[in-house]
Amino acid sequence: MILPGLISAAFYRRRPSGFQIGLGLAFTVVVSGLLGYIQDAGTSRVWENVAIAIVGGVVLYVAILAYLVYSYFPKRAKLAQQPTPDSPDSPRG
Repeated sequence: MILPGLISAAFYRRRPSGFQIGLGLAFTVVVSGLLGYIQDAGTSRVWENVAIAIVGGVVLYVAILAYLVYSYFPKRAKLAQQPTPDSPDSPRG
């Protein structure tokens, strides 16, 4: 459901493209809506279930993607590890 961006982040260790994020989000909305519709099809609560399923799917998608991007691409850690030329830790040749 949310595989295109997550595969990119988790296995290839690169940021997912905007297309991958959009594709995963669209697929998440469609599949979540279908699952919410199937759950109580034919009852008066069907549209409430669809809305709840879509919101839950989008929240889950965004949370997982944010976690993967934050954990695999910490910009602050890379900047903190590189010594500045004037610091005493910098190699002198």
